[in-house]
Amino acid sequence: MKRPSWHELQAIKTLGEQRSFRRAAEMLGLKRSSLSHLVKTLEHNLGVQLFQRTTRSVSLTDAGQQLLDRLSPLLNQMDDVLHDISASRHQHYGTLRISASDAAIALLLEHVVADFSARYPDIQLDFAAQGALVDITAAGFDAGIRLIEDVPQDMVAVPLGGPLTFITVAAPAYLARNAAVNHPRDLLQQQCIRQRLPSGKRYQWEYAQAEEKQEIDVPGTLTLDSNALMAQAALAGLGIAYVPSLYVEKEMRSGQLVELLADWRVQSAGIALWFPPNRHQSMALRLFIDALKISLPRHA
Repeated sequence: MKRPSWHELQAIKTLGEQRSFRRAAEMLGLKRSSLSHLVKTLEHNLGVQLFQRTTRSVSLTDAGQQLLDRLSPLLNQMDDVLHDISASRHQHYGTLRISASDAAIALLLEHVVADFSARYPDIQLDFAAQGALVDITAAGFDAGIRLIEDVPQDMVAVPLGGPLTFITVAAPAYLARNAAVNHPRDLLQQQCIRQRLPSGKRYQWEYAQAEEKQEIDVPGTLTLDSNALMAQAALAGLGIAYVPSLYVEKEMRSGQLVELLADWRVQSAGIALWFPPNRHQSMALRLFIDALKISLPRHA
């Protein structure tokens, strides 16, 4: 039996993880037809079918799954060796693809990216602002950044920047023409900017004071799926918004937005960078995580 090359084994691993000839070929820098030919040749040489193919999907056979289960750790270990050698010679390069919320990306641009890019000019950062939580493995991302409570439980999460505080804000012009808000239940008589979660469910605003907790399904004629857009709508005087404080810090300092129900604030555990536990952590990702831990401010 002809022994497969490193290139062929990497191709099988990538296709097995992506379950898509198109995505795997893009990640490997190959034409789709070239990848298909490579797989057929390897299956012929091994004398066993590794993948089931249809016009719409690709799946592993039992033999293919067995090969991938035993092959992946070996290839990851070899990647670790090669990356560590590169690191010891100060050769840091590659592209780091990250799916994140718009606020997380804004935070990275403000506090992390300039210093990181200056220190590692050969590492390219590719951020995708996505409101919905995505399968980062299937979508070809190295990592994601989201609220800790939104990170899938089977993923490795690296907390960043400390807890986040959710606050209720409105523009002075809106407050001037509407009744005062002194208790969360007063929101039921207000025009609120509601939030639609990626699941399609409408988010209920959460409040806590001493032993009392409130979850309010607020009224309103405007529903958005982005905290940044909700903050912008509040700034335009369209209603009351409920967002993490980092979205409105500048507007609060300038007086363009006013906080309501400050003594009812609640905190989230904060944001985290996350990635699959069985995926090799590249040197670029390791360096970026280190930079995030050092550079991100701790929000209260």
